[in-house]
Amino acid sequence: MRVVIDVTPLFNPLTGIGWYWIGMLDGLAQASEGRHEIVAFSVTGPRRRRPVARALDGLAVERRLVVVPPSASMWRRLWTRAGWPPVERVAGPLDVFHFSEWMQPTQRGGVRTTTIHDLVPLKFPHWVSPITRRMHEQRDMLAARECDVIMCNSRHTAGDVRELLGVPEERLRVAYPGLDPALHPDGERIALGAPYVLSVATDEPRKNLRAAVQAIRILRSRGSELELALVGQSGWGDQVGPEPGIRRLGYRPPSDLPALYRGAAAFCYPSRFEGFGMPVVEAMACGTPAVCSTDRSLDEAAGGIALRADADDPEAFAEAIEQAVARRDELLEPGLRHAAQFSRRACGESVLAAYASAR
Repeated sequence: MRVVIDVTPLFNPLTGIGWYWIGMLDGLAQASEGRHEIVAFSVTGPRRRRPVARALDGLAVERRLVVVPPSASMWRRLWTRAGWPPVERVAGPLDVFHFSEWMQPTQRGGVRTTTIHDLVPLKFPHWVSPITRRMHEQRDMLAARECDVIMCNSRHTAGDVRELLGVPEERLRVAYPGLDPALHPDGERIALGAPYVLSVATDEPRKNLRAAVQAIRILRSRGSELELALVGQSGWGDQVGPEPGIRRLGYRPPSDLPALYRGAAAFCYPSRFEGFGMPVVEAMACGTPAVCSTDRSLDEAAGGIALRADADDPEAFAEAIEQAVARRDELLEPGLRHAAQFSRRACGESVLAAYASAR
């Protein structure tokens, strides 16, 4: 098969969806074992082509990165709306076209598919910008109408797609995220001068970082030396302001994350809703005990191993963090076994099986 995958999302700094895309591409290349041609395809401007190319470094995929000045976003929108030319005219012949939320050109033939990571814009429109809402809603509705098969990053997301978009179960497949192999317990640990609880998330209301801040306040009021280290981009909603015991580390390059996870006393993820919740598994892969909210969307990432607390109960989060730190040795091996299920090759095998089922 010749599989063409729209990698346009990789022009953004790599966060959850970007890392899913990287893991899927790498997993497809591994699972293909040379039998299939995996093509990374994008339509970007000159400046944004560079980060896409960097993100693909080290992946055994063909690149077809098309540059269209002056406004690539305008070209992508017009291409989707016009329905012409078919994607084969630009990307070459294909057996599968795997599109993203950034563009959905028509195709002459082959399997048509996409990956839905969550339905936040549909379920919780107040948590996203109007632009994000319009972009995702357009892609989701089109996918429900046109895709031969729809990939989902969890069973929970697949259930949402079935219920809210009316897609029958036989057209849905689950391909869990494939973790970066650099995420393991052996290696450098970053020390911040005091024991710290790590959280990796964009600062926005859905991630509920305020609960993590309040939990650390509670623990410090009881004499704990724990600090909260926050890694992630600035978002919106003024969740976290400056105060003692809170370290804003900002966006950190992917190469820093394994050492930050390993150096943490515990990991805290009070998110109100997720498609899957990769950072929870990433922490466990590095040998760090994880605490996350009780929202059902995080059940698969937690795997019965992460400690859970109500997203609206900072006191419960404080207690769960204390337990996680105290039970670190006990939780180590179960966490590593759980995280080992989420390999890139496993992701690639699931995606290839989905393509084959739709041919």
